[in-house]
Amino acid sequence: MLNRHHLSVLIPEQAKKYGDRTAMTYRSYEQNRWLPITWNQFSAKVAAVSRSLLALGVERQERIAIFSQNKPESLFVAFGGYGIRAVTIPFYATSSGAQVIYMMNDAEVRYLFVGEQQQYDTAADVIHQCNHIQRVIIFDRHVRRREADRFSIYFDEFLQLGEVGEYDKEVELRKSEASFDDMADILYTSGTTGNSKGVIMTYAMYDEAAIRNDENLPISDKDVVLNFLPFTHIFERAWSYLCLGVGAQLAINLRPINVQQSMQEVHPTCMAAVPRFWEKVYQAVQEKIAKASLVERKLMQNALDTGMKYWADYASQGKTAPLGLSLKYKLYDRTIYKLVRKTLGLENSNFFPTAGAAVSPEVEKFAHAVGIYMLVGYGLTESTATVSNDHKGEPMTIGSVGKMIKGLEIKFGENDEILLRGRTITPGYYRKDNTTRAAIDADGWFHTGDAGYMKNGELYLKERIKDLFKTSNGKYIAPQMIESKMAIDRYIEQCVIVADKRKFVSALIVPNYKLLEEYAIKEGLIYNSRAELCKNAKVMKFIADRIDTLQQDLAHYEQIKHFILLPEPFTMESGELTNTLKVKRNVVYQRYAEKIEELYRRAESQYAH
Repeated sequence: MLNRHHLSVLIPEQAKKYGDRTAMTYRSYEQNRWLPITWNQFSAKVAAVSRSLLALGVERQERIAIFSQNKPESLFVAFGGYGIRAVTIPFYATSSGAQVIYMMNDAEVRYLFVGEQQQYDTAADVIHQCNHIQRVIIFDRHVRRREADRFSIYFDEFLQLGEVGEYDKEVELRKSEASFDDMADILYTSGTTGNSKGVIMTYAMYDEAAIRNDENLPISDKDVVLNFLPFTHIFERAWSYLCLGVGAQLAINLRPINVQQSMQEVHPTCMAAVPRFWEKVYQAVQEKIAKASLVERKLMQNALDTGMKYWADYASQGKTAPLGLSLKYKLYDRTIYKLVRKTLGLENSNFFPTAGAAVSPEVEKFAHAVGIYMLVGYGLTESTATVSNDHKGEPMTIGSVGKMIKGLEIKFGENDEILLRGRTITPGYYRKDNTTRAAIDADGWFHTGDAGYMKNGELYLKERIKDLFKTSNGKYIAPQMIESKMAIDRYIEQCVIVADKRKFVSALIVPNYKLLEEYAIKEGLIYNSRAELCKNAKVMKFIADRIDTLQQDLAHYEQIKHFILLPEPFTMESGELTNTLKVKRNVVYQRYAEKIEELYRRAESQYAH
């Protein structure tokens, strides 16, 4: 049951209820095991943070920043800050020095908490350009401080600043003053263009989101929830606060690269994820099928086909499947599907919220086929994540993003833009009045920038309006839809569509180098570099055939006619990806401008007819 308290008092209230029960676990890489933190320990740490922040002189609604991977300390500081009415600003652990400078100065941050060596080094490089900084507090004792560093202390030293008894009255006073209208957080969007915007998150927004999600998500204090996405991301943040509110146990995954190991060790019942994660799982299963013997391959493919048909045609609509199909499905569920779930560490699965990008119908069908209850949803930072989502046990349509949460109004504006109004919607962007007025109209409707429509009570997305491309022939192209189709192929790691003001659709494709190199060995191809491999005629034909299979259901004008295989991936370090791994199209187009122009020049004569 949801314990509906203001976030400033949620943790101590839950500690009264659950005491020495485990609130969260985290993996100690030194001891090579998961260590528990009880609700009482969690509450004590939060109280210690509140006192120490007061010892530093943190004022009401002052901004403090957390620059870290997912760690228990991230939650200690966030809730300790809420306890004295401070405002928390989480930075992505992969933020660049320039991003750190911008956010620190925009929010006038005096106190910065950093997680590990990478975050400390990034902060140390730019600290002299942060106008208000007074202290850096380091979570990890293993971080090597620089010799000239006079700014930083370690987290254990910080916790000793606020002695028990000295600040308790002030903490209680601030908690008593706490309002749902207070700012809780400022979440800086990663931004595919220009500087990020600080989205104001109030306690009322989190409160309403928790109530509405508790109404339709079957989460309870019996669940074990693996935290895979960054706490900086509104999806993981709001979801984690809901989990804490119902008393579920969090398992905090520090390093995203280790998530599959964490799943096998923790055996979570729930985990929020973006579609790309499940695409990778689907690709891995496809790879396993491809490498199996002929008999095994036929059996595994039949199992997959059976599960997809069972889910898509019957179970998803609440219909009873024919007896033969139903018996076949149950047999596979006790054998092959069970093995898939066990291999992933998901044999205790409850449900898995999935949002953040378009979900491929193939991937959605696959997840349900093997008994992974994916609940697809839609949301934005400005809407405290969830706008809509599938409901477990209720009919759902593949391709939709589920039913609207209660209490949130929706209407459709120009170009079918989704407009939203309700208590989960942000009051605006921090210190950006013009940007706020451009996004939220005089009647309080937030303009999402996403196009969509409702059908039979479910919301469907069409495309980001600003991302719609218009070819020189006047046809509109939805790049993300085409890119999501390509992403399910195990040989395609990344895909960026090029089409705006062009005669036809083309693509920049980053292949799965490991699999492509295995293919090259098998085919006896000789090459001296990845660049050479990516230009090999046989390789190009191989990928072209796979693309043609994937895009059979696309209109002729939407289909990729030509593509370039790239010898290196898009990365955050090169500025081509945001912190949430979304492609910065303008950066990519600029970097590969010459290659793109060359492709169109070369193809022009072929496309003339």
